[in-house]
Amino acid sequence: MALSGMTGFARESGEAEWGTWSWEARSVNGRGLDVRLNVPSGLEVIEQAVRKSVSDAFKRGNLQIGLRIEMTGSEKIAVNESVLQTLVKAYEAADGTMATGPALATLMGIKGVVEAQSTSLRDLVNVDGAVDALTASGKALVHGLKAARDKEGDDLVGMLTGHLSELQDFYTQAVDFAEEQKNLISEKYRQRIAEFDTEGSLSDERLATEIAVLSAKADVTEELDRLAAHIARGKELLDGKGAVGRDLGFLAQELNREANTLCSKSASLDLTNVGLALKSVIDQFKEQAANVE
Repeated sequence: MALSGMTGFARESGEAEWGTWSWEARSVNGRGLDVRLNVPSGLEVIEQAVRKSVSDAFKRGNLQIGLRIEMTGSEKIAVNESVLQTLVKAYEAADGTMATGPALATLMGIKGVVEAQSTSLRDLVNVDGAVDALTASGKALVHGLKAARDKEGDDLVGMLTGHLSELQDFYTQAVDFAEEQKNLISEKYRQRIAEFDTEGSLSDERLATEIAVLSAKADVTEELDRLAAHIARGKELLDGKGAVGRDLGFLAQELNREANTLCSKSASLDLTNVGLALKSVIDQFKEQAANVE
């Protein structure tokens, strides 16, 4: 299973001697799998089959699925034999002749003898082939929705891959600027000391110690290492299969954490600007990752 999105629409329809039907399905983002399935009362067996098909196909998303049925060509004429026989016997007893021809036609015209009956939605479970046709159509609907979400997934992979490529470029720049951190800190600290220590009371040894402490606090090696690892992990997730939306969302949080720390430890405007650029791309990555199943 390739990466899939969570937004999609599908429609499936069909017809038979007893009527016509149409399925519709809509899907949007969701933390888990929330399925609202609306089918006419009495067709629970169809609902169960389609619901299972949905759970097999999807792991996340808010889905609304509905079935609409219009009964046509299902009206039948039924003769109430019991009532008709009672009327025939009464007629023959009163007239003394058999009820044939016009007499029989008159008796059948009495209310309650001949009735029009139509198949209701509840009766569909007893109509040969109806349940199978509706169930197959419902499963085809799920397949169509899956195809729509997979198409969105393909588009999302392209965008997320582009974001990771940008992050990789900014990471490379950050590594270059980070190498200048120690020299920048040393130079700035020496300038500040020179401004206040005009008598040169601070020894070179003490000065070197202070600079070493400041450099250690401003060291971003670990942040850059974790940033590189997160970018590599993102590429692995996009190259893999399955529902990885939650993993991508968590990864975006971790990427943002490292970018924030990078900015807070920065001793140069260049490194700060790269950190801000990283945060901007990470926000875009997070927004798109929220659409992945």
